[in-house]
Amino acid sequence: MSGTASLCLPPAATFPAQRAADCWPQRPADKAKTLTLHGQLRIYIFASAKAGYTAVPAPLQQTTAMNTLHIPSVAHVAPRLQHLWSILTADQQTLVLDSLTLRAYKKNESIYREGERPDHLMAVIDGKVKIFRDGVGGRSQIVRVLRPVQYFGYRASMAREPYVTAAAAFEPSLIAFLPMDRVYDIMRVNNALCQFFIAELATDLGVSDRRTVSLTQKHVRGRLAESLLYLKDVYGLSVRNHSLSIHLTREDLASLSNMTTSNAIRTLSNFAAEGLVAIHGKDIVILDEEGLQRISTNG
Repeated sequence: MSGTASLCLPPAATFPAQRAADCWPQRPADKAKTLTLHGQLRIYIFASAKAGYTAVPAPLQQTTAMNTLHIPSVAHVAPRLQHLWSILTADQQTLVLDSLTLRAYKKNESIYREGERPDHLMAVIDGKVKIFRDGVGGRSQIVRVLRPVQYFGYRASMAREPYVTAAAAFEPSLIAFLPMDRVYDIMRVNNALCQFFIAELATDLGVSDRRTVSLTQKHVRGRLAESLLYLKDVYGLSVRNHSLSIHLTREDLASLSNMTTSNAIRTLSNFAAEGLVAIHGKDIVILDEEGLQRISTNG
């Protein structure tokens, strides 16, 4: 690894957070970071100001399918933070690089929980994420779904309150974390970043307003039709068979549509019988988008 400091790694599977300091590179210009892969694999990222960032996996005693998830370097990921990255100055981009960390999540793994302290701006780099809230009787309501590259987790910090929602990965996902303290430091001197977050919050509020009306006033068919169209708008269609580019459990589809799982299954089967959709295992193919739109509009 040309230009980077040599690694000092503890034995396999013994990586407490405080040991990161023990492996700090000797050269003052170098930085060391730790990122965790689904609670088992820690990766030490060593970088020099000139050399860029290199992610080096520590040894593992066992491997899992998730370990095959590609972990790009921080320097490679940062420019993918579209819109945000381009409005930063060169010095501010350096500050972000010094603070940005990555973490990979397994399918259905929790990213944050309701009531926790919001310390980071998060961005979906790869994968899909759901934002949800637990309701009465243990039922959860999915309020928003996210794709690369969308930001989340920062509203609660700006409101100076704990998280009122929770987030989890729909599928194996890579998430970038930037401390909110660093975000506030940049916002104090960069008006464009302030405007960026105002626009993000305004967009999210508009989506929330529309979905609130839909989920409380539409009938079951209208709610499910809207959810299918919403998923198409967010994730698009698979190139392979033109199905929705996301595999939702029927429970998640029901949670997104504010209905019971049995109602979601029954209504989806009715849509298939009417030729509106086709169901192939976990794949849902939209056959009549205009028909679904009419059902959604009429409620």
